[in-house]
Amino acid sequence: MTRKPVKPGAAKAKSTAKTPAAKAIEAAAKPAEIVGHTIERALDPLASALKRAGAGLNLGERQSRSAAGASATAAPAGKPGLAISPLAVPFPNIPPIAGVELGIGRAGFYKHERDDVLVMRFAEGTSGAGVFTRHGVGSAPVDWCKRQLSASGGEDVRALVVNAGCANSFTGRPGADAARRVASAVAKRFDCRQRDVMLASTGVIGVLLDDAKITARLPEIERRLDADAWSDAARAIMTTDTFPKGAFAEARIDGHPVRIAGICKGSGMIAPDMATMLAFVATDANIAPATLQTLAGLYTRTTFNCVTVDGDRSTNDTLLLFATGQSSAPRISRAGDARLADFRAKLEAVLLDLALQLVRDGEGASKFVKITVSGAESQASARKIARTIAESPLVKTAFAGEDANWGRIVMAVGRADEPMNRERLSVKFGPLTAARDGLVAPDYSEAKMSAYMKKPELEVSVDVGVGRGSAVIWTCDLTKQYVAINGDYRS
Repeated sequence: MTRKPVKPGAAKAKSTAKTPAAKAIEAAAKPAEIVGHTIERALDPLASALKRAGAGLNLGERQSRSAAGASATAAPAGKPGLAISPLAVPFPNIPPIAGVELGIGRAGFYKHERDDVLVMRFAEGTSGAGVFTRHGVGSAPVDWCKRQLSASGGEDVRALVVNAGCANSFTGRPGADAARRVASAVAKRFDCRQRDVMLASTGVIGVLLDDAKITARLPEIERRLDADAWSDAARAIMTTDTFPKGAFAEARIDGHPVRIAGICKGSGMIAPDMATMLAFVATDANIAPATLQTLAGLYTRTTFNCVTVDGDRSTNDTLLLFATGQSSAPRISRAGDARLADFRAKLEAVLLDLALQLVRDGEGASKFVKITVSGAESQASARKIARTIAESPLVKTAFAGEDANWGRIVMAVGRADEPMNRERLSVKFGPLTAARDGLVAPDYSEAKMSAYMKKPELEVSVDVGVGRGSAVIWTCDLTKQYVAINGDYRS
């Protein structure tokens, strides 16, 4: 048995007047999937302001650092032979989060020597929440987490076990049994119930997890548990990632400081329909499980669900959010509580930072592209149009070739099968107008366009001229290297 972190007494929440956001959330008081649009509208001004300001994370500063700086601090590639993405950003300084310990180990899921297992241990009373893939196949670890969180209501989550190199997806009953045995072994070591252990896997689909490889390493991993190991943890879960991904922010709840830290992995098969490949975020705030679940569902929509690399989503997509309650901040039981405003902003910023790093590490990517669609019939329509543009192979290869082929943008808009006005359609690349009012712009300059397209970070803006709906999607280009990576993924 091992020592259990001691949880300090939680302060009583003070009463507060209901804000418009709080009323919208409380009025719903239902699972996030049901009330997402209502909550999103209520908090939209907050989200918009956050994205403009970066919520104190200095996102613009981090994203503008040179590839050389990133290379100096990034880990070796998860797969040998992969060069670090030219769009990479350095791993941030993430201090310990009270109530969280991390340990890594080598179970041998890869042919080469590397860490491939991560265990996180949480203080007693930690709240847990999750958002998972809606992929029809799913996986054993996704099924496990959904079932256990439903049974426990997210109360008292004590551990997380993650392995890279084997997805344990499409493995039937044997895969489910393997997942259960891992949870059981960890529960015994940490003196908790099986349902208090969360699981996640990433790697090749259709390969049964050899759980004995993980359980055999548990004693060693437990000895290595450390509160200050976020960078090692991010490296352990990499697959075709070329740099470890992390984000950190400090927020205040009722004047009390709290910390938020997260890591994620993902490089290909990225078109989240919920979250991302794998993402794990922890805070020392004291937040009730139902509230944590609402926040996870809400901010997944504005972050991870707004990025795409190749249009494919994974069987194992998982976002897990943990709140240890180890800070001095009072317990929060309503997502719309006014005292949670700064926390909400910083949480969304952390998730957005992680999501954008996925795009920056897109397999073979050389261009980071922001696509904005406006003038749409609705926000949902704008998102569909933006995603159609972002996932078009013809558009993405044009980016790779540094070709401002605005005709391909127009093609993608038209095939999105959403309302648009051809006579009012406009397309811009950065500050340069390519087309206006359904025609090539009178001041169009091929030379200026070509010069703009050489930038590593691009912006494309499209107005479809039928309404006020708008949306943003982030993506990358499609290069020969993407084909090379995925052509020998299993070799």
